Amino acid sequence: MKLDLLYEVDVPKPWGKPHPYGQREAEQTAYAEAIEQIKLADKLGFHTTWHVEHHFREGRSHSPAPEVLIGALSQCTENLRLGFGVTLMPHAFTPPMRVAEKVATADILSGGRVEWGTGRSTPMEQIAFGVDREASREQWQEAIEAVVGMWESEYFEFHGKYLDFPRRMVTPKPVQDPHPPAWMAATSDGSAAVAGSLGLGLLSFSIMQPIQKMAKQIQQYREAARNPNPITRVTTNKVAAYTLVHCADSMEQCEKNGIWDSVWWWYKNLAEFTLEWEFPHFSQEEKDAIFPLLKMQESGKFDPKIFSDGDMIIVGDPDQCLEKMVKYHELGVDQLICYVQFGYLPHESVMRTIELCGTKLIPELEKLEIQTSASMVDSNGNMLDPEALAKVID
Repeated sequence: MKLDLLYEVDVPKPWGKPHPYGQREAEQTAYAEAIEQIKLADKLGFHTTWHVEHHFREGRSHSPAPEVLIGALSQCTENLRLGFGVTLMPHAFTPPMRVAEKVATADILSGGRVEWGTGRSTPMEQIAFGVDREASREQWQEAIEAVVGMWESEYFEFHGKYLDFPRRMVTPKPVQDPHPPAWMAATSDGSAAVAGSLGLGLLSFSIMQPIQKMAKQIQQYREAARNPNPITRVTTNKVAAYTLVHCADSMEQCEKNGIWDSVWWWYKNLAEFTLEWEFPHFSQEEKDAIFPLLKMQESGKFDPKIFSDGDMIIVGDPDQCLEKMVKYHELGVDQLICYVQFGYLPHESVMRTIELCGTKLIPELEKLEIQTSASMVDSNGNMLDPEALAKVID
């Protein structure tokens, strides 16, 4: 299991100076710190850094243009793969030809290190961009087909249900042949199966849920991926799942860093944003059912440590973090995406998290990978068939 990073560029309030100047300074600091953190991760064996495309999400995500950040990172990193996590594909967000152009440009600047995640977003963003919500999945799939066609053909034209594109040469072409690996963001059981059936990698963006639920999504993905009908010529049979990660020399130091306030900020911000913008017409009873922890916190009956106790997040010293990471490995996660810059955590503590993951945890996970691979062959060095492998795992 590889370790990745995910950046949404959190900019929590209070912003300090009166709006808008405090916001501007806080955003500039968050971007500068993110780049410094990623440059450190590049030297310490992390696999991929993923960057979201979100719009209008104050506090939680000030990252609407991942192609710009990835372009900058392409020039100050050498080893990390650079992931669009994700490009929003319904046509009103960005026409497919623009997606083809900007992702291919990033692939050139990085020397062929781009991972291409795709998604549809949620009603709050869709409504603001004029996206036809009912047609968003069809547009997402049509856009992927068009983009890879633009990359693989010298001249290309497309006459689909939503896109009517005349014969043109779309430039540039990506470095990776035939194109960068393609992924799909998924937050539900059904969408995980869709990703598998289309031959796309699974970006599991569900969080703060029992890991048994994630295991169900991964199982459905694997089952669908066994006999895919690939939408592109690059089949990506991998699972990448993200969660909050904070590692320090001791749990006591984690708590001095303010980990529980930051975890609660993350959940509370997500919940309040979702209730305000995604479910504004729901009754209070329905809202309480969706995010019950808000009501529990108001009554003093909730402690954010429950997320750690349930392995929904990874917090602690290196030994504690490794123990939790192994559980994700056992679920079948290929790449664990570490969300390290969140809430009120000091920049120095995030740098220490990355340092400990790189020097302590990645080497241990590499040893585990060797052990796992060894268990998949028989005494003659031949790969075990699926039934024999299942017996070994049992």
